[in-house]
Amino acid sequence: QINFVACQLFALLAAFWFRIYLSPSHASSAVRHAFATLFGIYFAVFCFGWYSIHLFVLVMMNYGIMNMASVPNIHRYSFVVAMGYLTLCHISRIYIFHYGILTTDFSGPLMIITQKITTLACQLHDGIGRQAEELTAEQNRLAVKSRPSLLEYLSYLLNFMSIIAGPCSNYKDYIAFIEGRHVHMKLLEVNWKQKGYDRLPDPSPTGAVMYKLCITLVSLILFLTLTKNFPMAYIIDNEFLDKTPFLSRLGYLYVVTQAAKPKYYFAWTLADAVNNAAGYGFSGVDERGTFRWDLLSNLNIWNIETATSFKMYIENWNIQTAAWLKRVCYDRAPWYPTALTFILSALWHGIYPGYYFTFLTGILITLAARAIRNNCRHYFLSSVPLKIAYDIVTWAVTQLAVCYTVAPFVMLAVEPTIKFYKSVYFHMHILSILVLLLLPIRPQAHSVRRAHNQAMLNSIKNK
Repeated sequence: QINFVACQLFALLAAFWFRIYLSPSHASSAVRHAFATLFGIYFAVFCFGWYSIHLFVLVMMNYGIMNMASVPNIHRYSFVVAMGYLTLCHISRIYIFHYGILTTDFSGPLMIITQKITTLACQLHDGIGRQAEELTAEQNRLAVKSRPSLLEYLSYLLNFMSIIAGPCSNYKDYIAFIEGRHVHMKLLEVNWKQKGYDRLPDPSPTGAVMYKLCITLVSLILFLTLTKNFPMAYIIDNEFLDKTPFLSRLGYLYVVTQAAKPKYYFAWTLADAVNNAAGYGFSGVDERGTFRWDLLSNLNIWNIETATSFKMYIENWNIQTAAWLKRVCYDRAPWYPTALTFILSALWHGIYPGYYFTFLTGILITLAARAIRNNCRHYFLSSVPLKIAYDIVTWAVTQLAVCYTVAPFVMLAVEPTIKFYKSVYFHMHILSILVLLLLPIRPQAHSVRRAHNQAMLNSIKNK
């Protein structure tokens, strides 16, 4: 943990230096790629010692696949090799090294690299292995039209801004950043002459970085004060279960789940700040004319804490991982996209049973929440008081559903998970099953869109 914080703080300083002294106007793309790569390799070795070899082995294996595999199979082979290697490392880290040896906890960077490898493979397959009319608008925008050079590939996967804590970004966005086109491309989406500008503005990330560092500091303080005082294990303590009423147990479950969040807020917000400090992460201009630096943000704290649906919560938590799951699995799954996406998420996180309890429960609750929303929400939109009442109830249910779902993720093992669910009478599982049995299920937009795209493709081929 000390190495992690030290590396991220040093990366923050290096990022400011990178933006000022190795800006595209001062250094070539090759120099920027090389610096970002070498510093990233140094950070990996500093944090994980010889265990960092796993990162480099996976990177080079998939570079060989990317250059030697047939175009129709690039994404398949890359996915199988990357996820297979990650899973083997998860198994060895837990059952051979017993997880307690911190130097062997190289899984975090390996998980990020796996995301990047599979993202690039899918986008390369879209760019050189599929016709434009087969792709969605987003897939067309992100499609990579040619195989990257070795330096570009290494820089994308191992750069110092994201090697330790991510986040995963799209290959074309990263290359545009290195080549100095990143901000310019986003600014061209706005008509600046109508806003009174003679030339394109030059947005600075300093304000966004300072704001995110403040969030990081507050998160660190909350982590040091709250997390240790409200351990998740207490919700299955025998004395607590014997003396505490059911509703009070649910209230405490909410409190301990809240207490577990600051460490994620800290790590992800700091990682976002590092990328912004380097000049990466500009996402455009909002309707008020404010420059936005949230292209790589991994969470939206306000939307998380005020979420009124399970979907809204998931979309604002670990945003870049959710985007990765959507791009490599949900949008490409031939059937059961929701279930396959949750299963992939569990496999990517690791092999602890608690992960699978969480994500399998998440499938059930997601489907039930979708059924309730589709069948009931429109009845509460006729008046403001009804809408407010609906939002309050759905907020409370969403927060409790999330707490119920993620508890096994923290507990990890089977026995405490079963003990916890028995203590709360499996109520969310039972309610979700009843909802799915009683309410009609409408076709998913994913299925409708896939059918529409296939019909269009058939029409084009017939012509």
